[in-house]
Amino acid sequence: MVITLESLKKNDLITKYMQMGNDYIGNMGALEHSLHHAEYISGLCYEILDTLGYSKREAELGAMAGYLHDIGNLVNRYGHGMSGALIAFNVLMEMGMEPEEVAVIIGAIGNHEEHANGKPVNNVAAAVIVTDKSDVHRSRVRKDDFSLFTARDRVNYAVTKSSIKADAEEKTITLKLEIDTSVCSVMEYFEIFLTKMLMCRHAAEHLQCELKIMINEIRLL
Repeated sequence: MVITLESLKKNDLITKYMQMGNDYIGNMGALEHSLHHAEYISGLCYEILDTLGYSKREAELGAMAGYLHDIGNLVNRYGHGMSGALIAFNVLMEMGMEPEEVAVIIGAIGNHEEHANGKPVNNVAAAVIVTDKSDVHRSRVRKDDFSLFTARDRVNYAVTKSSIKADAEEKTITLKLEIDTSVCSVMEYFEIFLTKMLMCRHAAEHLQCELKIMINEIRLL
């Protein structure tokens, strides 16, 4: 059976799991991982793969993986890629998705975390990595007390604008950020997010592209 992104969005169980997961990690003070984040990453995944000339179906699989990538927050924020892959496996198989397509999606979900040594194991995984790591913005920080900010909170709060775009002709994927340097210096941002940026570079290379990172109009990578 051909399962579409719209099928996932209409699945009440998926919606409930994702909302509950976001609520759970919110109680920990973690960054927002709402349906808005899921839909944003989903759209970016489709756009990246479609722009680079991959098939419409592969782009849609990217959109579905992007939509589901944080569903594992229902279990725990740490290791949510692995638990999310298992949850997605059960839900997608129950919906009747072809096993080969399920494998692509769960491989992407299970490999999008840098702390779990995630790798761009397929094109969809590469798209999820570069898009998920690009969604940094102060609006995602849920803490009100700056003294309680973690390093991740601080660098997200410093970002006032972010975007990512692929260029098929130049074979580039460009991440552009605008940072409030009174919150976090450009160098500090890069140091804290170095692992994420290296992961993005490997993902871009898997898609046969060069990763470009621009912060406050200065190219850092």
